[in-house]
Amino acid sequence: MKFSLALAAYLSASIALAAKFDVHSIPRGTSKQVVPGAYVVELDPSVGISALGGSKRSVSPHSHLYEHMMKREISWTTTQEYLSDLFTGAAIRLENENDLANLASIQGIIDIRPVYLHPPPKPFDQHVVTGPNDPALPPDTFSTHIMTGVDKLHAEGRFGAGVKIGVIDTGIDYKHPALGGCLGGNCLVKSGYDFVGDAYNGTNAVIPDDDPMDCNGHGTHVTGTIAALPDNQYNISGVAYKANIAGYKVFGCEGSVADDILVAAITRAYNEGCDVITLSIGGPSGWTSGASSVVASRAAKAGRIVTIAAGNEGSSGMFYASGPSAGIDVVSVGSIDNTVIPIQHAKVSGHDDIVYYSLAPLNFTETLPVYPISKTIVADDACKPLPADTPDLSKYVVLIRRGSCPFVTKLANVADKGARIALVYNNGGSPVSFEPERIPGALIDTDAGAYLLQQYLAGSPPTISFPQSGGAGTVNNPTGGLMSSYSTYGPTFDAYLKPSVSAPGGGILSTYPLAKGAFAILSGTSMATPFVAGVAALLFEARGKNKDTARAARDLLQTTSIAVPQTRNETSLLQTASVQGAGLVNAYSMIHYQTVVTPGQLLLNDTAHFDGRKSIKITNNGKKKAVYTLLHRPAGTAQSLPAGSIQPNLYPVPLTSDFATVSMPTSVTVNPGQSKSVSIQITAPRVDASTIPVYTGYIQIASDSGETLSVTYMGIASKLRDATILDNTDEMFGFKLPALLDASGNATTSVQTYDFKGQNYPTILFRLAMGTRSLVFDLVSEATTVPGTISKRSVEDGVERRGLFSDIWNWFKGWLNGGNTSGGTYAQIKTVGGLASYEYNPRHTQSEEVDVGYSTFAIVNGTFANHTAIPNGRYKVLVRALKISGDLKKEEDYEAWLSPVMVFNATRA
Repeated sequence: MKFSLALAAYLSASIALAAKFDVHSIPRGTSKQVVPGAYVVELDPSVGISALGGSKRSVSPHSHLYEHMMKREISWTTTQEYLSDLFTGAAIRLENENDLANLASIQGIIDIRPVYLHPPPKPFDQHVVTGPNDPALPPDTFSTHIMTGVDKLHAEGRFGAGVKIGVIDTGIDYKHPALGGCLGGNCLVKSGYDFVGDAYNGTNAVIPDDDPMDCNGHGTHVTGTIAALPDNQYNISGVAYKANIAGYKVFGCEGSVADDILVAAITRAYNEGCDVITLSIGGPSGWTSGASSVVASRAAKAGRIVTIAAGNEGSSGMFYASGPSAGIDVVSVGSIDNTVIPIQHAKVSGHDDIVYYSLAPLNFTETLPVYPISKTIVADDACKPLPADTPDLSKYVVLIRRGSCPFVTKLANVADKGARIALVYNNGGSPVSFEPERIPGALIDTDAGAYLLQQYLAGSPPTISFPQSGGAGTVNNPTGGLMSSYSTYGPTFDAYLKPSVSAPGGGILSTYPLAKGAFAILSGTSMATPFVAGVAALLFEARGKNKDTARAARDLLQTTSIAVPQTRNETSLLQTASVQGAGLVNAYSMIHYQTVVTPGQLLLNDTAHFDGRKSIKITNNGKKKAVYTLLHRPAGTAQSLPAGSIQPNLYPVPLTSDFATVSMPTSVTVNPGQSKSVSIQITAPRVDASTIPVYTGYIQIASDSGETLSVTYMGIASKLRDATILDNTDEMFGFKLPALLDASGNATTSVQTYDFKGQNYPTILFRLAMGTRSLVFDLVSEATTVPGTISKRSVEDGVERRGLFSDIWNWFKGWLNGGNTSGGTYAQIKTVGGLASYEYNPRHTQSEEVDVGYSTFAIVNGTFANHTAIPNGRYKVLVRALKISGDLKKEEDYEAWLSPVMVFNATRA
């Protein structure tokens, strides 16, 4: 059912596009990432009058809810209560999900949402620093401060004094000397709360307390980026190390976090007066409407600066925005690579030394010949178990190409064939170091890998050795100052620009729990986000802590950021704003510029809803008249899909020079203390709409005093409604999807009988090529037909819009109440009953670094969504997916698929 199942949104491995996946490896059952029976219920705070015994009395919204649940004989447990001007409600767990319809009938409920799980924060790569002489340490530990102008603000004595920053993460090792060494009072970490306890994994019982001690490491690293005190052994300092830190622990030592906990943490940070709230948490979403996304956005709108990581799923391509950073008013943060990177040297026979990216020498002292796993360049080298005829790899330095799956997967597969050491040659991504698990390994450059491969193919494989000393160094990072290859691409499916800005996140040295080594270098948007939180504290310190400053923060950050190119090539296009937002933050300019431009971004929507006539306002806060020159700086237009395909382009998303055209004045004069509005007309480029091109760029505003600002724009040069939602190709498994799998896990089109004993139940295998707001599974009679891919449905007219997710919520109540053997709410296609419904689903991906690339829905117990038994008979399953920007009330706005006939023959007591 809709509130008890979820699409596989946050899974951990996927399928390369060219591969045919073995259908028999698919796990049986339904893909889901929710807490069973758990819901976040939003309440109308004004509802507090309950008629009891003929009299009326005033009660709290929570008491009103509980009283009416008891009257309906609903059994439940309350896990969280929320009382804030952001959000009033409760998180509950129903003992019997049949009671969901009864719950939905209670007056005063604005919304009911399932409790989704968010995966634990995982940096893209990490290395625990061994000491002051660790070769990983860059020569200038303040390189990220120099990149962004933070060093200049520190020189002016700006350190975020008096600003309260709430860090929602894995906790903080507040005993770390560089983080003050204590909790409370006059400590750097003034306060904290553990919402869950160390044993929490996302689904089990929480054991909250007042001690936010970190047993993971991620939150301590994040906090150090914000507020590490100087004069530590590495002489690093946080962006805002005189700020006051409040630590909110929402993860156990391992496992996920549930949405109800995130909502609780955001509302508590807000209620406790945090000026800045930062979360380096999330997973694929694509929509602005997740519960934690909306509550975070409300906090921002209410006058707090909220920074959230954009995600580390850049390998998946466009339209993969993460939640809760998809929240409309939050500052979503992408990652830019550090300008320096540590290296080691390996000895190669007959050739100069080659560089490998490692934070210490690889622990391997033998000299061995090279052996490439693939003799040609393949996208998914060593991503699957190696064939039986693979030689004993213990005699070689194994060579693998980067791409399509995590480094750990590649090294594990070669280790299974005896490998003791491996080198991974780059495919154009950001240089990174990684922590191997089973065997030593490191990344080398593309050219070095090509040379080793060529020599092997020529019959003279070189030998390689790894000196244990004397090979350390640092180099200018070839991708330093550019977007990190792992940084997630937007936009959202509802056409919002994500991320908002970017900051240094690749190769960041910061604090780490004392028990885990005290300092570490990590990479990820998780590292970029606290950097921006620190910059936000500097803004509050400079301009005063008030709601006006907070609400202006995203515009100020965006208009003073610096857009970066796609590559270092002199002819490179600017990188799409869909992955960099406005570009690299410039903290110094943000605080010191006398010019203010609003808004920071112009959203043009898709061609069906195009809005190209815009206006920007230029305010001159200086003491002299200013003349501003306006210039259009287009970014590369991102091709979301290859021509003729519904599968996304993976990283790096190709860019073209098909630019929008912009009509606007070339100059504007603004007197001191005054503002002027400038009209701008943007026309979308003429491109192949089937590739869902996303065009972006920047309106540059340069003053005669040397200040340069820009406004980011984004549009989609196609009708999103035309995008294919349900993957109907055979590219993934060798047979067309969606597909019905029988009791043996085979795709079948023949009539099969299911008695629901053991594994004898039907499973629907499907993929979402693009996201959908509503995905519905219904049981229909065997005689049902659906013309083409259009479903026939009818929903009551005049759907009342209320709450966060009102249109789906109101429709759902009717669907659930009708989801039984008496028939559903579909007028033109009669349904036998509802099986499941999912809302705000992300798309799947072919990237093996992120997602399994498919989902399954199984009718395991032979019951409807409300858990009533399905009578024996002959049926089909009808799957319907709402098109992007589609209307829930219009039948033509759905794609549909009908399964083959199934015979249900269960033995009931």
